[in-house]
Amino acid sequence: MVETELQRALTVDKYPRSAKYDQRWVVDNLMGPHPLWSVEALMQVMSLKPGMRILDLGCGTALSSIFLAHEYDVEVYAADLWVKPTENWERIQAAGLGGRVHPIHANARDLPFAAGFFDAVVSIGAYHYFGTDAAYLAHCSGFVKPGGSIGIVVPGLDLEPGATLPSYLADRWVPELGTFFGPTWWRHHWERPGLVTVQVADMVPGGWEDWLRWLEACNLVGRGYEPDETMLRADGGRLLGLTRVVAQVR
Repeated sequence: MVETELQRALTVDKYPRSAKYDQRWVVDNLMGPHPLWSVEALMQVMSLKPGMRILDLGCGTALSSIFLAHEYDVEVYAADLWVKPTENWERIQAAGLGGRVHPIHANARDLPFAAGFFDAVVSIGAYHYFGTDAAYLAHCSGFVKPGGSIGIVVPGLDLEPGATLPSYLADRWVPELGTFFGPTWWRHHWERPGLVTVQVADMVPGGWEDWLRWLEACNLVGRGYEPDETMLRADGGRLLGLTRVVAQVR
């Protein structure tokens, strides 16, 4: 019964590719908001062609990497610092993608790749952990060939720089949420070095509802996260959600 409820709760019309997957598999390997939904939302504004070489930066449990390879016919380097590559390799092999998804143990600030090696970099729910550093984009973009793309989806707060947090968020705010930035912040942050041209910087439409729906579904198996759920309910889509940014390397 729980499995059926979980599948029903996480089957959403606007994410048809994600709906084909076992949602218990997604929940069992969670590391933030629904990773497949986030990839699908990113691909609405970012184009990948079959055969491209992609870096999935901060891939976590490699669900996004598996999804990218399977759904968009690309070759993926699944790089993460926290999850052991052997664990990800087991998931990759179970998905039948051993020849197209390559698990890598890597620190985002010290990536072991050649300059211009990738056609694109994708980062789902991770880039805000390291990419707010003013110098980071220069490091990351160097691994993408000229004309290639960088695309991210991260938790975001669509608040103008310097603006005061509303009380319903300030009362629940913790330092770890200080990297939740909105589209305006990310656009300025990426455009300032002159390395990329930002093509899209927005909030994922309905992203806050997606995030809340995900947490509610995870509660069915005891894997929800009450602090995030409480903030999302209090905010009601005014400021909190998922920030989406896509840029082309010059």
